[in-house]
Amino acid sequence: MKMKDGFFWGGATAANQFEGGWNRDGKGPSTSDMMTGGTHTTPRRITPVLEEGTYYPSHEAVDFYGHYKEDIAMMAEMGFKMFRMSINWSRIYPNGDDLEPNEEGLKFYDNVFAELKKYNIEPLVTISHYETPFGLTQKYNGWASREVIDFYIRYCKTLFNRYKDQVKYWLTFNEINCLTMPLGAYMAGGLLFEGKETLTDGVDQPQTRFQALHHQFVASAKAVKLGHEINPDFKIGCMVAFMTTYPNTCNPDDILLAQKKDQLSNMICGDVQVRGAYPGFAKRFFAEEGIEIQMQPEDEQTLREGCVDFYSFSYYMSLVESADASLERAEGNLLGGIKNPYLEASDWGWQIDPKGLRYTLNHLYDRYQIPLMVVENGLGAVDVIEEDGSIQDDYRIDYLKGHIEQMKEAVADGVDLIAYTMWGCIDLVSASTGEMKKRYGFIHVNKDNDGNGDLSRTPKKSFYWYKNVIASNGEEL
Repeated sequence: MKMKDGFFWGGATAANQFEGGWNRDGKGPSTSDMMTGGTHTTPRRITPVLEEGTYYPSHEAVDFYGHYKEDIAMMAEMGFKMFRMSINWSRIYPNGDDLEPNEEGLKFYDNVFAELKKYNIEPLVTISHYETPFGLTQKYNGWASREVIDFYIRYCKTLFNRYKDQVKYWLTFNEINCLTMPLGAYMAGGLLFEGKETLTDGVDQPQTRFQALHHQFVASAKAVKLGHEINPDFKIGCMVAFMTTYPNTCNPDDILLAQKKDQLSNMICGDVQVRGAYPGFAKRFFAEEGIEIQMQPEDEQTLREGCVDFYSFSYYMSLVESADASLERAEGNLLGGIKNPYLEASDWGWQIDPKGLRYTLNHLYDRYQIPLMVVENGLGAVDVIEEDGSIQDDYRIDYLKGHIEQMKEAVADGVDLIAYTMWGCIDLVSASTGEMKKRYGFIHVNKDNDGNGDLSRTPKKSFYWYKNVIASNGEEL
């Protein structure tokens, strides 16, 4: 079975993990630029002031800023139809609240889009992907402040007008639902709580997180409406980190717990951005947790008028929940859940579940009935360079093959799936750990966890496998 004609095969990256050039040509610091390196066992630290002698992975990342022509040429060699990328907000507005944009930053993306057009690769642009300008964190505590909505819309207006003829597909926020979890407060919301020193420590303010999420909902809706006014051909979507959750048993307590996890981790954001209103379960959750969302009188109408055109999501693994607190938790899984005995796990303890992707696609399409994109899916693994210089990453091929097979099954089920952009198509910095050792790409980048390496690019075995997948439109796996 092939995918339908016009299906967008490609890959995905994020500026804060990929681009580098953190202080070049007028760019200001972002929240990501203030995060140190880390490992699987050592959390990344958040430093309000840069520390001399400390390694900050995003500062250079893998230097797409200096290698974009080479990188896009390699994507074209694979046959990419779409490249998901993000624009670094602080490259356009260095402090976030500047009155005028940074022209040098705008020119960089002019050049990137021109290069993509040369190879007929469609850009899918994330407007905000874990890189709130750090100036907004310092002055307003990021998205905790309603004022940041206006700064974001100014930024969107600049992008939409500048690139209205170069970009058709946009995502307003990356993994917006990460603000429903303490882990996402700083990365997704630019929120910095007193006493919070690492991404994973226990310092949290749920009231602030969900208020910030509401501000992002309003900003997203306003951006959708603005984008359609500037160019009616724009297609603007949401993006959710999908946490597919199974009940551990047929015990009704397990089933209700899994349903609640699905509602509060996944569906709250989809319902607001696709349907245009908060669902009833969210209102109950807020009441029970003592969370009071401060709304302006016009917010409900704004949400109704700013519904997205398509739904995109990341999918890496599935979770299992149980009402039995004594059961073993899944190692390495930042998102919680217990161990699933039916699944294997990655080097980082993430449970590998291709059939869960088919289940998720059907689950989403049944609920929303709008086009879907899988915009992140991939395997973080330790790659070994052989004596002949090759990288035989059959484990990555197996992972991707299994997930693409299940995508095809979902399409046969009737799901309107229009794109697949595998995550980290070129090796990049891990967002959660700050490592380079955790590699996703079809293309190896010569750089290690400490920032050493000449940044040279080398295709892996999976590069040639994916090239054939695209050439056959998914028929040959």
